[in-house]
Amino acid sequence: MKKIVMIMALFSLSAAVNSQDIKMSNSTIDNKVKALLSKMSNEEKVGQMTQITVTNFEVTGRKGVIDAAKLKEGIQKYHIGSILNVPNPGAPTVKRWREVIATISDEANKTRLKIPVLYGIDAIHGASYTQGATLFPQQIGLAATFNTELVTEGAQISAYETRASSLPWVFSPDLDFPRNPAWSRMWETFGEDVYLSSKMAVALVQGFEGDGVGSKYQVASCMKHYIGYGSTTTGKDRTPSIIPERILRQYDLTIYEATIKAGARSVMVSSGEINGTPVHASKYLITDVLKNELDFAGVVVTDWKDIIYLYTRHKVAESNRDAVKIAVMAGIDMSMVPEDFTFYTDLLDLVNKGEVPMSRIDDAVSRILKMKFELNLFENTVANPKDYPDFGSDKHIQKAYETAAESITLLKNKESVLPLNKNEKILVTGATANSMKYLNGGWSYTWQGENSDTYAADKFTILEAFQNKIGKENVLYTAGADLEIENDEEIEKAVALAKEASKIILCLGEKNYTETPGDISNIYMSDSQIKLALALAKLDKPIILILNEGRPRLISDFEMGMNAVIQCYLPGNEGARALVDIVYGDVNPSGRLPYNYPRYPNSLEKYNRKYTESISEGEQNDDAKYEKSYLPQYEFGTGLSYTTFKYSNIKIDKKEISSSDEITVTVEVTNSGFKEGKESVLLYLSDNVASITPEFKSLKRFEKVNLAPSETKTITFTLTPQDLKFVNNNLKWISEKGTYTIQIGDQKVDFLLQ
Repeated sequence: MKKIVMIMALFSLSAAVNSQDIKMSNSTIDNKVKALLSKMSNEEKVGQMTQITVTNFEVTGRKGVIDAAKLKEGIQKYHIGSILNVPNPGAPTVKRWREVIATISDEANKTRLKIPVLYGIDAIHGASYTQGATLFPQQIGLAATFNTELVTEGAQISAYETRASSLPWVFSPDLDFPRNPAWSRMWETFGEDVYLSSKMAVALVQGFEGDGVGSKYQVASCMKHYIGYGSTTTGKDRTPSIIPERILRQYDLTIYEATIKAGARSVMVSSGEINGTPVHASKYLITDVLKNELDFAGVVVTDWKDIIYLYTRHKVAESNRDAVKIAVMAGIDMSMVPEDFTFYTDLLDLVNKGEVPMSRIDDAVSRILKMKFELNLFENTVANPKDYPDFGSDKHIQKAYETAAESITLLKNKESVLPLNKNEKILVTGATANSMKYLNGGWSYTWQGENSDTYAADKFTILEAFQNKIGKENVLYTAGADLEIENDEEIEKAVALAKEASKIILCLGEKNYTETPGDISNIYMSDSQIKLALALAKLDKPIILILNEGRPRLISDFEMGMNAVIQCYLPGNEGARALVDIVYGDVNPSGRLPYNYPRYPNSLEKYNRKYTESISEGEQNDDAKYEKSYLPQYEFGTGLSYTTFKYSNIKIDKKEISSSDEITVTVEVTNSGFKEGKESVLLYLSDNVASITPEFKSLKRFEKVNLAPSETKTITFTLTPQDLKFVNNNLKWISEKGTYTIQIGDQKVDFLLQ
């Protein structure tokens, strides 16, 4: 607790020191932007809209070394406004980052107007492209904590360490709403629920941006990927989506609206297409909806090459020049080109010939300049190392550990096999047991995270954490299986060793990946791993299945043979320590699934399914046999503890309400077991009859509480009129009279909307 207080005190102090400067600058930013814009040439304006990857400015054949001539050309000739990070050859040190940013800044200061270059980076779960930074669980794990306060504190640390690296702009949070669990970026999201995603996204943005991004301890956030990116019909990355606008507004857009209200400074556009229109080409979605309807005043940036792809992949433009015109007129402010200057040359030609009006250019450049002023980049771009004594510190690491511990989810604990006895000899086996790659996943030191074992060599793998906990002499180990290649000899070795152990720790999962390299055609756990699991299950020894995966790989072929199942997701550098503390009961698990874990590839229903997705017993004919239509392996919200919780005495302050009334709900939660524990109290709402077929239930509120044995707490929630609404076929948010059911745990209560 003392460590938490110290961290919060640090951020409070830093915010207080910088708050006056932030307020003073905000009062004059618009005037500064107008004054600077009036001095700029067409070339300088178009350059501000151009983002180039840092590898473009490397010495040929020398990765990570800046070529002064190339950098000069980019900044002096093409007036580029932003540089995108690609970690090549890998994650630099804080010192090296300062040198790189100083070199860029020095060149920018030689230009006529001395406009700073904005550096953007995929700092996804911490300052993940800086050596020695604190790496947190990936986003799907943050969602599993159901603890927004913890998420905000982690984002504050991530912002602190990113700014220590002299980097002001992070491409996070990911607001994608995945509808197919096979999608390779599911782990970058907050899961399948709109309300949970919205609350977690707001918490992350508040941690990143604080009271103002002008602080040297805050960064500008970037919502991504606007919009519908996670809903591909194929489940593959960057493939088309078919989403009715009513659905888009009720679900996907709701998350963006909440995050925009929280102050997110920028948004990255989806690489995909919706109903045949690439989002980068949609004036309706970018300008009419995002900028005008939602009143988003920040910067709209493309994803990698996505203007070029309008021409080469989507085939909606006849040339690159045509693609540039379509995207900019749709509302794009900055192009992640990112490997040449074609955007600059084509857009400049379009502007000079009057095909793109200056009003559109001025709007885009004003947004970019505003963010640069808000970030105080005109004052300083290079961090002072003396301002960041806690970079990678023990107290930051402790917060990452606590977050991992609250994210890890106990899904099954047959006959209370867990927690284990520390005096037992165990076998640790499985393809993910002894590598940091599978704890961190993608966007870790490098794009695909393949070098985590090098950069995080001082951290514990799962095997090492067990050895550290109970001694190497009590831990047997063999890999048992490769992620893909079947190896009967290894399986035989694992089976032989298992006979010498009391319990088996079976670590299964996926390779490290992100984006298209993570595409799969088979959502089952790999055959090599299934074969190992089935072989060990024949021994009739207790097996604890540890899952390290970015998406739910199906385990129904062997789950019945597992005595316990723990979902770790991608818990980061401190994940193995947290996992082992949970296995031995030093930490009571409290994570909950942020998605339905499917049992079969043809049964991918969400928890908030429609009633027709789960045929009831009464609807089935007597002369036929039916396979149960809704039977996930584990349902959204599942999460076991080493204690038990009892819900009772649910009450509402009104049995009947009008369309403008709020309703207050209380419920008592008691720790009815013998161990202190944390419980996520989830409130679901069901609209029992509606003109648009209603959902079975939907999450509307949650709160995480800590309870000592026999302790009871009364939890209070307030539902607003908006919580009762849905989007109708006229694209309007409405509520309808009728009965609604509130459910918290096993407690239910009805009320009537008049």
